[in-house]
Amino acid sequence: MSRVCQLTGKKAIVGNRVSHSNRKTKRKFNVNLISKRFFIPEENRWITLKISTSALKNINKNGISAVLKEAREKGFIK
Repeated sequence: MSRVCQLTGKKAIVGNRVSHSNRKTKRKFNVNLISKRFFIPEENRWITLKISTSALKNINKNGISAVLKEAREKGFIK
């Protein structure tokens, strides 16, 4: 599975590593991902998602049901 958040669609971006002498070489900024299990009370089941920590903050704020509904509307989850 790739390093992409299943709820927000965040993925790695490319930038430059800049040395002290100001030389630039390519590098990758990865997303801070975790695997987490959530209980969905409407479906009465557990799901495991690979999410970014910012998506976890959204879940804590809005609730798992609201965040899943929004992710389905955006097409990140089927």
